[in-house]
Amino acid sequence: MKRSIERIFQRPAQPGMVGDGFRVFNMIPGKGISQKRMSPFLLLDFNAAFDFGPSDHIRGVDVHPHKGFETVTIAYKGSVAHHDSSGNRGIIRPGDVQWMTAGAGILHKEYHEEEFSKKGGLFEMVQLWVNLPAKDKSTPAHYQGITADQMGKVVLPDAGGVVNVIAGKFQDTTGPASTYTPINLFDIQLEEQHETSFMVPQNHNTGILVVNGEVVVNGEVAGEHSFVLFDHDGEEISIKANKKAVLLTLSGDPIDEPIASYGPFVMNTQAEIYQAFEDFQAGKFGVLS
Repeated sequence: MKRSIERIFQRPAQPGMVGDGFRVFNMIPGKGISQKRMSPFLLLDFNAAFDFGPSDHIRGVDVHPHKGFETVTIAYKGSVAHHDSSGNRGIIRPGDVQWMTAGAGILHKEYHEEEFSKKGGLFEMVQLWVNLPAKDKSTPAHYQGITADQMGKVVLPDAGGVVNVIAGKFQDTTGPASTYTPINLFDIQLEEQHETSFMVPQNHNTGILVVNGEVVVNGEVAGEHSFVLFDHDGEEISIKANKKAVLLTLSGDPIDEPIASYGPFVMNTQAEIYQAFEDFQAGKFGVLS
């Protein structure tokens, strides 16, 4: 049975800035999509394609803490460098994904990669925050760097496009990301007038971000930069591209636990939030300059 669409949301009228390097439209939470409604996905910030231009300083976000969840950064255009207090560092280039599990706590910074910053150009990214169940919120912080050539890849028939499987399973192809709860994360690239279909579990909270282009999803038109929120009444999703399209599909098994969040910390109770601040101030997240 095809899954019904609950609602199609347009992007917010105005972007916000995260640091001085990320010009984002906040899609989750907002406009009636709560963190609970899209659990385990707590946040979706969409840096729609924007030309930052050359810079004599490196734009980005300076040192900041995280605890109790995961950050997933997906690069479409431009390059981001990062490092953290566990000693991990790297560069995320177009087609790559950075999957950081903050867990028990970490300090992190991310910024435009040096050569990209000097030259400038189009910058297009998505960052997701993915919740962790209570039993895993104190797991040691760690990192998965997934390059474009490591993705599960499904080449669609008749030169119709390609699906990069980041996590979970698209048809018979599994993505490389390791997740704490069942999650599907697909980068779908469809050529004009081509289509594809796939199944997701009925209980999953499911949405599609139209990064570029225009598509018909289960019979309804979704324009560029819109977000399609699905109901829970079926498993099949069918997509046809009216215009060449890039889509980010996310589905996940809801985490049926209380959410207590404040800034960069996501726990289950306010007492745990207070403890997270104490741990951070006591230096338990490490050191990063």
